[in-house]
Amino acid sequence: MSKVRTRFAPSPTGRMHVGNLRTALYAYLLAKHEGGDFILRIEDTDQERYVEGAVEIIYRTMQETGLIHDEGPDKDGGCGPYVQSERQKAGIYLEYAKKLIDKGQAYYCFCDKERLEGLKRTVAGKEITTYDKHCLHLSKEEVEAKLAAGVPYVIRQNNPTEGTTTFHDEIYGDITVDNSELDDMILIKSDGYPTYNFANVVDDHLMGITHVVRGNEYLSSSPKYNRLYEAFGWEVPVYVHCPLITDENHNKLSKRSGHSSFEDLIDQGFLTEAVVNFVALLGWSPADNQEIMSLDELIKRFDYHHMSKSPAVFDYTKLKWMNGEYIKAMDFDKFYEMALPYIKKVITKDYDLKKIAKMVQSRIEIFPDIEEHIDFFEKLPEYDPAMYTHKKMKTNAETSLEVLQEVLPILEAQEDYSNDALYASLCKYVEQKGCKNGYVMWPIRTAVSGKQMTPGGATELMEVLGKEESIARIKKGIELLSE
Repeated sequence: MSKVRTRFAPSPTGRMHVGNLRTALYAYLLAKHEGGDFILRIEDTDQERYVEGAVEIIYRTMQETGLIHDEGPDKDGGCGPYVQSERQKAGIYLEYAKKLIDKGQAYYCFCDKERLEGLKRTVAGKEITTYDKHCLHLSKEEVEAKLAAGVPYVIRQNNPTEGTTTFHDEIYGDITVDNSELDDMILIKSDGYPTYNFANVVDDHLMGITHVVRGNEYLSSSPKYNRLYEAFGWEVPVYVHCPLITDENHNKLSKRSGHSSFEDLIDQGFLTEAVVNFVALLGWSPADNQEIMSLDELIKRFDYHHMSKSPAVFDYTKLKWMNGEYIKAMDFDKFYEMALPYIKKVITKDYDLKKIAKMVQSRIEIFPDIEEHIDFFEKLPEYDPAMYTHKKMKTNAETSLEVLQEVLPILEAQEDYSNDALYASLCKYVEQKGCKNGYVMWPIRTAVSGKQMTPGGATELMEVLGKEESIARIKKGIELLSE
């Protein structure tokens, strides 16, 4: 078998959608798992949807996610140009469309907008246009006269109207469609640009693509692609159609969800490695169902035969969990560098920010979570005295008041406000009182934080807050409980 070659062929129409990122990732993993080549091709034939700066987004996303291409616009492997508008200018698509006309597999169509409007019909509540092959019956002389007169035209594929066409997909198996369903799709538009459907068949063949990975929304177009391959006498590539990605409500993932693109997720504080890992599992899983995998591990384990036919649900809660696992495993210095902007948003006082960062690293799922975990360091929030009541710790307002009043002189006399020294002092008090640690630590932690949940224990918090602030907060707690 020839060397495996896959491609990612995005259109520069804006941010990188999660579905596009998954297609790129699967194409990359398939190629690298098989020791093959991964090609980047820019499909910019739809000039109306072209967005300035979108090509740069494609390059940046590929670079950040580690999906490094072997060939592309910036790496000529002998199959260039790798940008479809450049290939169009070179006349590649028109040349191949004319070859199909010569074979009787395509034809010029001169029908104007008004005539095409008249072909519209409604099927199952949806308006569709099925072309009636009107221009297929023009004589050679009529066609030449119209071309000479400069009448605008498109070139259409000449599909049969009887019989069936069968194609094979590695995930969905053999699929057969009635040829009566195959419209004579446009190959070359009136502006001279090829349609996506035609250009990608020509380019995939000329670039030696062996495996085509794409979303299952292209399943319905595959019979038309196969007829083009057969019309040219070209070998049909292996098709791998990925399942649909839906949101938690089983609707197609849309921009309105707020997390439909790679950049949306990075902006929300997710790590690139976690996003790549999560996206890899949207429709595929390894045989042992392992979930946390680096890109290198994904390459080793990726087998496209284990892809699912069922729609993949974008589970935002699972992504957050996965991101939290990656954050926990991060090198602390790297974590601190990324966490610092979020910490500084909340804290302006002269605290040891590294100690605060160490506390939150194992407790957050995304970086913006940091702010709500640490805001009490800056200012003690107003809180309900009912927080001092904790069944498990056997504490209530009365017992908490007693504890705070008894530990206050101990903490006022304490010079060393390191975590270890504070903990040792309070443990002595616990021992003398003959109670459990939580009975003492819960009221202190509540008093110094004013929060139900904190990133550290009572003595860790006091170490950061320092003696003066810690004692002021405990006095505030006594005052609140006394009232």
